[in-house]
Order: sequence, then structure tokens, then C-alpha cells
Amino acid sequence: MKVTEYIRNKIDRLPNGYIFTYEYFDIDMSKKEAIIKALNRMVNSGKIEKLSKGKYFKPEKTPFGTLQPNQEQIVKDLINEDGKVVGYLTGYSIYNKLGLTTQVSNIIQIGKNEIRPKFKRERYTISFIKQKNIITKKNIPLLQILDSIKYIKKIPDSTIAASCLRFLEIIKKLNLDDKKELIRLSLKYPPSTRALLGALLDETQNKSITIGLKESLNPITKYEIPGAKRALTKASNWNII
Repeated sequence: MKVTEYIRNKIDRLPNGYIFTYEYFDIDMSKKEAIIKALNRMVNSGKIEKLSKGKYFKPEKTPFGTLQPNQEQIVKDLINEDGKVVGYLTGYSIYNKLGLTTQVSNIIQIGKNEIRPKFKRERYTISFIKQKNIITKKNIPLLQILDSIKYIKKIPDSTIAASCLRFLEIIKKLNLDDKKELIRLSLKYPPSTRALLGALLDETQNKSITIGLKESLNPITKYEIPGAKRALTKASNWNII
């Protein structure tokens, strides 16, 4: 099979928006130049598009134009290493997905145990949030919730009260084991995050599960989260002002 035909067949099986480089193709690297030439011909014909130097993607065309790859594809090399999950989308990258805002940001935030300075990639700014918990595929949705609670004051185009009401809806859908895991993971977050989580859980769950969370907080410390008391009847019990 000719190089061009082989590459075309491989690309045909890719999902729309999938980002790849010439290394994706299992061909002897002595044929690297032939691969790159074949890919560039496919760019010229419109079969694929070039995202940046050495990076291509299979476009999804709509009546409104070509859709760009999703953010997870843009940073997949930063959140997966050798088949292992080492990071996850968070912050501005998931507020919209969680229903906390209608805005879509060109800042991609990644939660990782080991962080690095922010940098630009294509039209996006990539920044990092330190995650002290071990990251697993299973706990990522809970870490995303906790990160959003932690940065509640930074959620764009929303108020703290509105965000609290949305968090209540999200937490109500969690089963008891997930709520307990949320509490366990929160112990590595700042006290203000734990206090707000406690107030949210007390609204949606028998407060017996939050006893340990309450004991992790200094009983005389006050947490200034303006607007939270308008949405949460238990906020004062957690020293939220």
C-alpha cells in the first residue's frame, strides 16, 4: 500500500476534531518526509487542517464553518502521559460545562500535581492549578467541583449566590459515596473551600456526614464569601459571612 493511501485510510477512521502528528502513523521514520508531504497535500485539498506546526486535525464542517478541536484535544499531551492520567481540565475550561456560566474562555486551565508556568498554544493561554490530591480518572469530576467551589469568586458572568444555587443542583445528583469522597478530597483544599462545601452539603444531606469536615476547621475563623448566605440557609453554621 502506498504511503498516501495508508495515511488516508488511517485518517478516515479518526473521529472529527482528533489532533495528530506524523508520528501517529506506523511507518518507518525514513519515510518521514513522504508522510509530511502527503499530509500537506491533504491540507491543501481540505481533507485535514493544520492546527500549528506539525499538528493536524480532521475537521468537522458545519453550515457556520469548520469546528475547532475541543480543549481536551488541544492539551491531551499535558493531561495524559504514557496512557496514564496526570491532569484534567478545570477552572475556566469547565465552568460552562458545569452550568456555572454561559461564557467560553480562551484560557485553558489544567489541574496537575506538578505545575509549570503558563504559556500560549495556538489561540489559547494554558495555565495550571496545583492539585494536592492524587489524580485518577474516577475522581476528576469531583476535583472539578471542588476547584470550582474554591474559585467561586472568579467564575465569570455569575454571582456567588447564583453559583451556590447551581452547586446545590450538582451536589444533589451525587450519591452518598461520592459526597463522602468529595469531603475526603476537600481536606487538601483551603479552609474556605471546606466551609462552603460543608454549607452546601448541609443543604442537601443529613449533616451527620459533615461532622469530620466541621472538625477540620478552626471554630473561630470567619470566611468572607459575599452572597453565599442569600442562597444557603446553613452558611452561618459554617462561619460564612
